[in-house]
Amino acid sequence: MIVSLEWLKKYVDINVGHDELVDKLTMSGLNHEGTESVGGDQAIDLEVTSNRADCNGHIGVAREIAALFGGQLKVPDPQPTCTGKPIEDLCRVEITCPDLCYRYTARLIQGVKVGPSPDWLVDHLETIGVKSVNNIVDITNYVLFECGQPLHAFDFAKLAGGKVIVREPNSDEKIEAIDHSTYELKPGTCVIADAEKAVCVGGVMGGVDSEVSDSTTDVLIEAAYFSPMAVRSTARQLKLHSPSSFRFERDIDSHNLDWASRRCCELILQIAGGELCEGFIDEGQLPSEIAPVTLRYPRIKRILGIEIPKDNVPSILESLGLKVSADSADSITVVPPSWRKDLTREVDLIEEVGRIYGYDQVPDTVAVPMVASHRPESDRVMDKVRLMMTGAGFDEAMTATMVPGVWSEAFSPWTTADPIVVSQPMLGVLEQGSHNIGAVNLIRRSLVPSLLEVKRINDYRSNQEVELFETAKVYLAESTTELPREPLLLGIVSSRGYPAVKGVVEAIVQRVNPECQVEVVEFSDPLFNVNYSSQLKVNGEVLGYIGEVSEDGLKQFKIRSGAATVAEIDLGVLEQLAVHITVHKDQSKYQAISRDFNFIVEDRVHWQDLESTVHTAGGELCEVIQYRETFRDEKKDGAGKKRLLMSVTLRSSTETLSGDQADEVCQNIIAACKKKHSAELVA
Repeated sequence: MIVSLEWLKKYVDINVGHDELVDKLTMSGLNHEGTESVGGDQAIDLEVTSNRADCNGHIGVAREIAALFGGQLKVPDPQPTCTGKPIEDLCRVEITCPDLCYRYTARLIQGVKVGPSPDWLVDHLETIGVKSVNNIVDITNYVLFECGQPLHAFDFAKLAGGKVIVREPNSDEKIEAIDHSTYELKPGTCVIADAEKAVCVGGVMGGVDSEVSDSTTDVLIEAAYFSPMAVRSTARQLKLHSPSSFRFERDIDSHNLDWASRRCCELILQIAGGELCEGFIDEGQLPSEIAPVTLRYPRIKRILGIEIPKDNVPSILESLGLKVSADSADSITVVPPSWRKDLTREVDLIEEVGRIYGYDQVPDTVAVPMVASHRPESDRVMDKVRLMMTGAGFDEAMTATMVPGVWSEAFSPWTTADPIVVSQPMLGVLEQGSHNIGAVNLIRRSLVPSLLEVKRINDYRSNQEVELFETAKVYLAESTTELPREPLLLGIVSSRGYPAVKGVVEAIVQRVNPECQVEVVEFSDPLFNVNYSSQLKVNGEVLGYIGEVSEDGLKQFKIRSGAATVAEIDLGVLEQLAVHITVHKDQSKYQAISRDFNFIVEDRVHWQDLESTVHTAGGELCEVIQYRETFRDEKKDGAGKKRLLMSVTLRSSTETLSGDQADEVCQNIIAACKKKHSAELVA
């Protein structure tokens, strides 16, 4: 925000030098970016944070100066004289999109004389880098930079039917803006139209069809309150930004519309003449009531570390425009002004008191009581997940939230709803090479495709041992009217096989909750090898999905390094079952006995089912079950048969197992597998 020093002096007496002024402003939160001499004035560039929309005008900055130096703020009280016809007889306003335009006011001045602006007005605007156009346009710009409320002046004679309609654009509607570029208007854009066509992009820029020219005699003054999100979306979509859109995006003072409108009309009457029509049009929502905030005096020292005299607190708050509604020995209750929507909590008031009193008053050695905050459960679970993944040899990756359509369709196990489409595709981020992936304009529904692309890139760079994980949100559209669901997922891509990656997932679950076991459920997806793919569950909840990438999947993602296994886990499920109390378990000091089993089973028998049976039959003595391989030989075993080879480690926590004890457990395993799966042991 560039402000004119001479312009500021209209609202507050400045009796200090430039350096002291900008130092004080910097210490209070308006960082000084630089100063440039323009004619006999000084253009001071201040950094205004997004929460301080009130300082996007000279009056707001002057208010800060008055509070810092104990001066008196002088704000004009515009009272333009109405001598014309009632405005209701000449003009009508209708709002059909109240979610895009909250409030719209209009005043009409007839018989103005458009021409050059007076020198003082031209000088003020040129100091802040705004070129003079004509007196009417210059006045709207002047009021904009004076108070931060955008205004727009229409040539009323060019508004068909004398009507203003605030609406969304019609199908395939376009507008030529005052920058003489034509823009295609899309749904979600707020347009100001007359009875026939769009004449302005609401909150962004006016159109050439209704702009003020030398032949203009009647002007309609618009002062409106547009949705910040709608203006931001429109400005980005059209790549059309303006001082007005900058302020609407950061939210304006909804109570200030009438003041800005009256101020503009008063200046027009003084400079360009004309007659102001009686009354004004005010459509839409009235400003909401502002909730009071209470500040407890003892909290000031606890937060800032210093005592601030109680008598100073009310005067500081009142100098910033807050109204004291109650003041006692222990606390003060104030009502924030309409231009300070950021003041909603006690700590906000303490910050205001501290910065105006002066942060330089806080000694470097002051002791501020600190208490460590409780870490969120999600953070504690995330730490365990990252520790397990890095310990297992994985590196953390970060990929883009936006993906092309071919990736989104390649894998989406969490939802069948269509992906969210963004209006501005991402460009210049993905390393495509000869890999034709199309427009990158969808919000991801899975992390897996992006991680496979990372593996492809590494393959092409001869980095074939790629072990990666990513923790990030995906966006699952539940309906067209509600916000998408945003689960936090863990994505894994590995050059290891299905059993190894499944073991990593099981280790993570065990680390989060030692009492939980991962249940494997049959699952199929075109991306996965039909023999090595599963849905994972814990306590009946879907934990995630795991599978080796099929040959077609490897070809689709152009992966040349051979096998790839991927997994995707819902970290929200892990957070629900997490146990953060560390439990110690003694390692057995007794020797283990390992036995191998080679079972012949039907092809329909899954490894996870056989493993579960062996684990149950082995009981407490069954310590580890390790998959070895699958083998098929129709000549020896018959059609539709396969051999599953496994190793079972037996160990007791209380004694050394004898051979007879181990044999008994093995016989139980063999009998259980035969009974449940018709498994035959190969001698």
